[in-house]
Amino acid sequence: MGIYHRIVARKVRGTFAQISAGNTDAMVSGMAPSFSYRFYGDHALGGERHTHEALRRWWDRCQRLLPGTTFDVQDVVVAGPRWNTRVATAVTVHVTVVDGSAYENVVHQFLRIRWGKITEVRTLEDTAVLERTLDRLAAAGYAEAHAEPILG
Repeated sequence: MGIYHRIVARKVRGTFAQISAGNTDAMVSGMAPSFSYRFYGDHALGGERHTHEALRRWWDRCQRLLPGTTFDVQDVVVAGPRWNTRVATAVTVHVTVVDGSAYENVVHQFLRIRWGKITEVRTLEDTAVLERTLDRLAAAGYAEAHAEPILG
């Protein structure tokens, strides 16, 4: 792995650490002016976002439903030149959900970076595990757990 790839991997790990500390803007500010952020699944956290404002609202929802989420980065693989960098991550998510239960899941995220800005994110998480948690939250009175996805 070259120096550039090591720098990108360190930046990705650092961004996950910032998000774990509650600073979701560390990720939002890394997005290009034109981007696609896709979280797979037909649920309140699913959908595709293309604006910084929609992505901030999505992170706000994540923090309301899954406050204090921490991300334990297992792997970061970086390939390609500065104008077409591809990144693959494997991350374990840990959180005590607002209803007091524990939630753990594995996330695989694929990013495309052009000249230091993220242009595409595709996030795959075990949707069955996530949907069971969202269903439990909705049943406990957290209506946002069954809200329409934030798009835009």
